[in-house]
Amino acid sequence: MLIWFVMIYLLFSVGVGLFASRRVHSARDFVVAGRNLPLPIVTATVFATWFGAETVLGISATFVKDGLSGVVADPFGASMCLIIAGLFFAPLLYRMNLLTIGDYYRTRYNSKIELIMTVCIMVSYLGWVSAQLTALGLVFNLVTGGAIDRPTGMVIGTVIVLTYTMFGGMWSVALLDFVQMTVIMAGMLLIAVLVSADVGGVGAVVNHAQTAGKLQFFPQGGYEVWVPFIGAGITMMLGSIPQQDVFQRMTSAKDEKTAVRGSVGGGVLYFAFAFVPMFLAYSATLIDPQVFGAMVESDSQMVLPNLILHHTPLVAQIFFFGALLSAIMSTASATLLAPSVMFTENILKHFALKHMSDQQMLRTMRIIVVSFGGLVLWFAMHSQASIFEMVESAYKVTLVAAFVPLAFGLYWKRANTQGAVFSIVLGLSVWLLMEMYCPSEIWPAQLLGLLMSILGMLLGSWLPKLSGRWGNRP
Repeated sequence: MLIWFVMIYLLFSVGVGLFASRRVHSARDFVVAGRNLPLPIVTATVFATWFGAETVLGISATFVKDGLSGVVADPFGASMCLIIAGLFFAPLLYRMNLLTIGDYYRTRYNSKIELIMTVCIMVSYLGWVSAQLTALGLVFNLVTGGAIDRPTGMVIGTVIVLTYTMFGGMWSVALLDFVQMTVIMAGMLLIAVLVSADVGGVGAVVNHAQTAGKLQFFPQGGYEVWVPFIGAGITMMLGSIPQQDVFQRMTSAKDEKTAVRGSVGGGVLYFAFAFVPMFLAYSATLIDPQVFGAMVESDSQMVLPNLILHHTPLVAQIFFFGALLSAIMSTASATLLAPSVMFTENILKHFALKHMSDQQMLRTMRIIVVSFGGLVLWFAMHSQASIFEMVESAYKVTLVAAFVPLAFGLYWKRANTQGAVFSIVLGLSVWLLMEMYCPSEIWPAQLLGLLMSILGMLLGSWLPKLSGRWGNRP
C-alpha cells in the first residue's frame, strides 16, 4: 500500500511539473520564471528548496548525536543565510535585472572573474545535489522493503526529477515547490503529533533532551571549541549567499518587495520546521532506546525512517515519505537547474557559443540539465560522505572564493577587479593548502580562507594597479 501511494505521488509531481512547463517560452521563463512569481510562491520555493534530505535525515541524525551545538551550520546558519540574503542582497541584485549570479561578477568586475566564479559555484553544487540523490536512493530502498537497492533508487529518482526540471525549468520548480511545501508542513506536523503521544508529549522529549545536554547550543571552553563552532556557522550563513539557486528565487519575484519578503519568510519557515525532524529523531531514542541507540552509533541517518516504518500507522508512513520525497525532489530540482543555467549562460554563451538565439539557449540549457544530472549521479554513487557532510562541505568553496567579491562589490565602491583577483587567489589558496597539508580541528580551513579573502580584497583594491587588465569594466 505504501509503495502505491508513493508511486501515485511521484506521478502527480511529474504531472504538475509538466503542466507548468507550458509557460516556458524563452530562456528567461526557464531561468527566472519571467520574473512573475507572487509572494506565496517565492516563499514556498525558498523554503522547499532548502528543506531537503539534509534537513529531514542529516540534521536530525546530527542532533541526536551531538545536540544543538552540532547543527549550528544547519538550520541556524542556513536560515540566517536566507534572512541576510533577503534583507541585504535581494534589493540590490533584483534591481540589476540579471539572469544569473555569474552575470553579476561580469558586470561588476570582468569576464575572467565571471568564468572563475561560475566554475567555483558549479563545483559547490556537486555535494548538495549528490546528497539529494543519495537520499532518493535510500527512500526507494526503504519503501520497497529492499526490493530496489540504493543505486537503482538513485537512478529512478534522478530520472523523475530530470523529467520535469528539464521541460519546465523555474516554472516547474516553483509551482511544484508550492505543492511540496504544503505536503512537507502537513506531513511533519501530523507525524509530530502522533509520535509525541507515544513519548508523553513534547514537554517530556524536551526535558529529556535538556537533561542529556542536547539543548546546549553554545560550546563550553576556550577558543579551541569556539573557533570551530563559529567556522561551521559562517560556512553556511555566508557561503550559501553567492549561490545561483538563492539568486534565482530572489530575482524570480514579481517585484523587489516580494523578493525581500519571500526570502526572509522562507528563511523563518525553514528555521521553524527544521526542528520537527530533530524532535522526531530524538523521540525515537526514547521509544526504543536499545534499538535506536545502537542505530545512532552505526548509521544515524536511518533512525527517523525506521521510527516511521516500525512505530507509526500506515497513514503516518504515507505522509512522512510523501513529505520526505517532497523535500528531496524540491531541493534536487533546484540544485540541478542552478549550475546548468550558469554553465550555459556564463560559460557557453560568453566563451564558446557567443551567437546563440534565445531558443538555442533554451534548448542548450535543457541538454546541460540532463548532462549535469548524469555527472552528479555518478558522483553520488561513489561518495562515502554522509548526507549532512555532503551539504556542509558544499559551501566552503563559495565562502572562500565568491562571497567577498559579491559583498564588497555591492557595498564598497572602491572594490575593483584587482581586489577581486587577490581575494579569490588568497582565499582559495589558503583554504586548499590547509585542507591538503595541515588540516586542523581548531582552525577550520574555510574560516582562514575567508579571512584571507577579505585581506586580498582590501589589499588589491588599495594597492596601485599592477596591470591594466585588472581594471574594472567601464
